[in-house]
Amino acid sequence: MLKLEQLAELLDHHRAAASAVVREFTVGGRHFPFNTRPAVMGVVNLSADSWYRESVCLTAASAIQRGITLAAQGADMVDVGAESTLAQAARVDEAAQNSQLLPVIRELRAAKVLVSVETYQPAVTRACLEAGANILNLTGTDRSDELFRLVAEHDAAVIICHVQGKNVREVGDFDFGSDPTQMLHDYFARQIELAQKNGVEKIFIDPGLGFYYRNLQDSAVRVRHQMNVFLNTFRLRTLGFPVCHALPHAFEYFGEEVRCAEPFFAVLAALGKTDLFRTHEVSRVRGVLDTLRVF
Repeated sequence: MLKLEQLAELLDHHRAAASAVVREFTVGGRHFPFNTRPAVMGVVNLSADSWYRESVCLTAASAIQRGITLAAQGADMVDVGAESTLAQAARVDEAAQNSQLLPVIRELRAAKVLVSVETYQPAVTRACLEAGANILNLTGTDRSDELFRLVAEHDAAVIICHVQGKNVREVGDFDFGSDPTQMLHDYFARQIELAQKNGVEKIFIDPGLGFYYRNLQDSAVRVRHQMNVFLNTFRLRTLGFPVCHALPHAFEYFGEEVRCAEPFFAVLAALGKTDLFRTHEVSRVRGVLDTLRVF
């Protein structure tokens, strides 16, 4: 059971990190004051393999409508992807991804909705940025130089996900290290240096808590790791860039109330000083964050 004493001990051991300030920047003409107000990212999944049924849109029209609805519910931006990260999901080639993504991106941008595109494919990245996408949600490590240059050329932002593998679809066991937060810190320090070397300055870092590592399929191990990373987020902010978290589901614990899981984890992520909340449940998470701001 998580207790107040554990939170106090965590803060006491890393008190200097708690005052870290991250870079604030403009995305698509909109300024984000991360140090005073966190942002919320909604999700639109174009893959039928995505298990979060409420986010799945199998036509461009439904995807566009969901994106607009999410923005109306309080999403500051909408993340769109055409390939599920689940291990058993079908791979989607570049042409098929583009045919699904581009019409949605164009229409959402026409509706003044900021768009993030989730991919690790350079050809998909280029096409989506040219169509108006504002952010690359980068779920791979292969060809990083090329991908970062594309982001810089389009004055876009990038979410650098922690991926222990070539891409999110090619991972095995998760290496926790002796201190998972320090391991994440070191990984992101290297990736930030590489991104900046290639001209990118608008950077988010994302520990990738929802990715399908084989040794994180035990529910207790996975959820304990996720909670630990959420609460230690403030230590990652010492890198000087905002931290994005994809809120998880914990179906094994929430069962039929699984749609309440992301709002629950949002509380822990907020306590850790998360800057960008990626969620399928925008209205619920926005309500949680607005309530916490009252205190």
